[in-house]
Amino acid sequence: MTPLLSWNLRERSSMIYRFLHLLDCCLVCALLWLLTKFYGVVWSVYYTRLLWVVFALSFIFFHNFQLYRSWRGWKYYKELFAILRAWAAVLASLLAYFFLFKISEAYSRAVFLFWSVTTPFVLFTLHLAVRRILRFYRTRGKNIRHAVIVGAGELGLRAARRIEDVPWAGIEVTGFFDDKLAVDDSLRPLGKPLLGRTDDVEGYLREHSIDYVYIALPLRAERKIFKILKDCRDLGAQLFLVPDIYIFGLHHAEIQSLGDMLILNFNPDLKWKRAFDICFSLAVLLFFSPLYLLIALWIKLDSRGPVLFRHRRIMETGRPFNCLKFRTMAVDAEARLKDLLASDPALRAEWESHYKLKNDPRITRAGRFLRRTSLDELPQFINVLKGEMSVVGARPIVGKELENYYKVYDERSAGRYCSMKPGITGLWQVMKRSDIVDYKERVELDDWYVLNVSLKTDLYIIAKTIVCMFNGKGAY
Repeated sequence: MTPLLSWNLRERSSMIYRFLHLLDCCLVCALLWLLTKFYGVVWSVYYTRLLWVVFALSFIFFHNFQLYRSWRGWKYYKELFAILRAWAAVLASLLAYFFLFKISEAYSRAVFLFWSVTTPFVLFTLHLAVRRILRFYRTRGKNIRHAVIVGAGELGLRAARRIEDVPWAGIEVTGFFDDKLAVDDSLRPLGKPLLGRTDDVEGYLREHSIDYVYIALPLRAERKIFKILKDCRDLGAQLFLVPDIYIFGLHHAEIQSLGDMLILNFNPDLKWKRAFDICFSLAVLLFFSPLYLLIALWIKLDSRGPVLFRHRRIMETGRPFNCLKFRTMAVDAEARLKDLLASDPALRAEWESHYKLKNDPRITRAGRFLRRTSLDELPQFINVLKGEMSVVGARPIVGKELENYYKVYDERSAGRYCSMKPGITGLWQVMKRSDIVDYKERVELDDWYVLNVSLKTDLYIIAKTIVCMFNGKGAY
């Protein structure tokens, strides 16, 4: 693409956002006018003044909250949140305006309330339509922005593949810059050339029209990164640093600030998950309370000992907690286990591999049924309410498992495990459950869940768990 054509596209895109800015401000005022007509409110000079104030406030705050930045590749909800924040600032200013001039009585409360609630969603619908139109043209090779990636290592290749995964964003990678010229072979599958060394980026930007520069160098290469930032910030391209947080093995890392210091937060923002856990657990405990009483009575009649069993497991950040279950074993289970493992090498090998025995003689008659149906885990909803567990998550494990397996297979897996609360159910329960022979497969399942946690995944796992409770496959 010639520099002139690229410049025209860039200018046209800028004009689209300027037009959208004015259209948004006019739409806000038009919606207010329409609502006064709909509610039969008599138009007065106060409403005329309000229109001018609303237009000015919208023009200022919509710009300050960056509603007209490039949203290429961003999730839709991010733009909705930006609109909601900007609109909240407008409303706060309007309320201050009403208070200072004592004129709130001049306006219809019904109109103002309905207008306040509906306006941000009307704006988002308009922005959504514009994004859809631009997305349509980008998928057909129009309004394309060009990018180069500095760094052709694993991080740079991952960035290129990610860009290719979202063709509707309209970004095309022109090539790579890297100081290891031998990496040209690794770029062939992507079909992108090696354009030069990292020192050549400045000269390339001067001679070519590039919109984005993605710096995908390891953080230890701070001198190269600083040089690119110093030399290339005034050459027309937007610069982005792709942080190599993947070396820490946690995709949920989030950049936050502590005063004027930037920090990486490795604790996923799962407020929705906690709210879901509380609501779901309360519903289970209330609805199934008669079942809890029946199981407790059965356990007491079947064998001597307490109803509940407490076992030390590992929770978030690696702290221990008492995981609750209905007792399914004889009260002297620990002593009998030592004797069993000492007298039977096969059982000892099975225990050291799985921390379970498939035909465990210590299990009571009631306990065998409770384990087969997973009803023994119902008390763990109390752990969920206490904040020690989640409804869905990785398996609650003991400290030895974290040391002997998670850290042995992959140190990052141990760190990822400790970044979230363990779950009553999870992927291992709805797949092979205890039939999994290779412990590494268990680790990988927990690993996958931590890296792909979502409400949709949780609901799917809960539904599959209910099915597994009825067929009892793999449970013992």
